[in-house]
Amino acid sequence: MSDFEESLSNYVKKVFKDAWSEREGQVVPESTNLVLGNEAVHFERATILYADLSSSTNMVETKKWQFAAEIYKTYLHCATKIIKDEGGVVTSYDGDRVMGVFIGKSQTSPAARAGLKINYAVQKIINPAMHDRYNTDYDVVQVVGIDTSEIRVARTGARGDNDLVWVGRAANSAAKLTELKLSERTWVTKEAYDYMLEDVKLGGSSKQSMWKSYNWTEMGGRTIYGSTWRWKV
Repeated sequence: MSDFEESLSNYVKKVFKDAWSEREGQVVPESTNLVLGNEAVHFERATILYADLSSSTNMVETKKWQFAAEIYKTYLHCATKIIKDEGGVVTSYDGDRVMGVFIGKSQTSPAARAGLKINYAVQKIINPAMHDRYNTDYDVVQVVGIDTSEIRVARTGARGDNDLVWVGRAANSAAKLTELKLSERTWVTKEAYDYMLEDVKLGGSSKQSMWKSYNWTEMGGRTIYGSTWRWKV
């Protein structure tokens, strides 16, 4: 066994062997707030939002790199600003998507409002500005996924090159919701929807529902809600 293989093996054995320490979270942690060992921050409930550009691979393959870079920059900038303005904390970027975390008593309502605002920013700010600048048939399309659940946060990676991993259903479900290929731009699970306040469930002068329910067949028939509505920023 090489020294390198041995170092990897020793680390893996240590992770599986060591007991976990856990503390209750009061704020969304940064990676420096956790050690690389088996330490976790626990949240009884946190709401996770993923905002993801759709069909970005095709855009990169068919458009000039400068155009693709401008789409990435404008989308991620608007999404990040909206998440923060609604009280969320941006925890990571992954290429063409951003992850936000909301904690506190009314966490799901600002998360849902952020999703509707991101839809507004794309349709009313980004796409109009893009078409003013370029003669193109391309439209920015995106999806936001939101779920809420018990969450634990741990630090992962190697010294000098590490990040946080969010362990819990909400992180996985929110990311997976962005893969849905329907007309709705914002998706929430039933668990998130049930916590939402009425002002983010009903819209317009007639106070009609902004959300349509679906059975999420890919995830065992779970109930989810999708919305095509926008919320002015």
